[in-house]
Amino acid sequence: MNGKELSAHLKDGGRAYGTLIISTSPRWPAEVSKLNLDFVFLDTEHMSMDRDQLSWMCRTYGALNMAPIVRIPYPDPNQASIAMDAGAAGVVAPYVETVEQVQALRGAVKMRPLKGRKLQGIINGSEAPEPELAEYLKDYNSGNLLIVNIESKPALDALDDILAVPGLDAVLIGPHDLSCSLGVPEQYRHPIFVEAIETIIVKARAAGVAAGIHYFFGVDQEIAWGKLGLNFIIHASDMTAFVANMSRELKEIKEGLGDRTEDAGNRIHI
Repeated sequence: MNGKELSAHLKDGGRAYGTLIISTSPRWPAEVSKLNLDFVFLDTEHMSMDRDQLSWMCRTYGALNMAPIVRIPYPDPNQASIAMDAGAAGVVAPYVETVEQVQALRGAVKMRPLKGRKLQGIINGSEAPEPELAEYLKDYNSGNLLIVNIESKPALDALDDILAVPGLDAVLIGPHDLSCSLGVPEQYRHPIFVEAIETIIVKARAAGVAAGIHYFFGVDQEIAWGKLGLNFIIHASDMTAFVANMSRELKEIKEGLGDRTEDAGNRIHI
């Protein structure tokens, strides 16, 4: 899907599937395209990636009809503009907790190329765009997706107001940070954590906003939450898929040859 198709699909309540891509190998996009994903998730918050790398990845995955969704390093409209200039179909802003943050990001993603006082006036409602400008902005930004991470108790407390911001396409749950903020770190089946996930999904979908999660701790939970309404699904990553498959096959080989096997027990937080 391209950005316009993904935006329309989510607005219609459809499910969209993607994964986190870490590899910057030029050969990787063609291989990933075999998975028939709707989008790819590129993370510049936790991964080291310069602007050139980000741009070629966005342009390449976009050309292969997998909308590139970029998580920016922090919830800043300037960072959102950098990602959009690189070719992102949409941005994910991490650790958003206030309406003011969402509104500022909305200006960078949904009202490009406006900046400065005119943009601020439109955002705060002190002025309205001229009819021709309003139509232009709507068309110019029609394929741009605005997504914010909900990954703390303050964000959960402000969720109703955040969901009411015009132009918000989706909320993306950050399970690791959310579990820590709720006081149950990494306890992804704890009733407090599960209740929070379900609350976010139900409220987002009731507000006409897509609900997503970046998750690789249990396919059963992803399916259960999908049945509840989760429809922006970022499953695992190329790195975790590699480790899981290699671990499984190497264990099978070692056991078949009578050699000792060990569980690495590595945990990955993204």
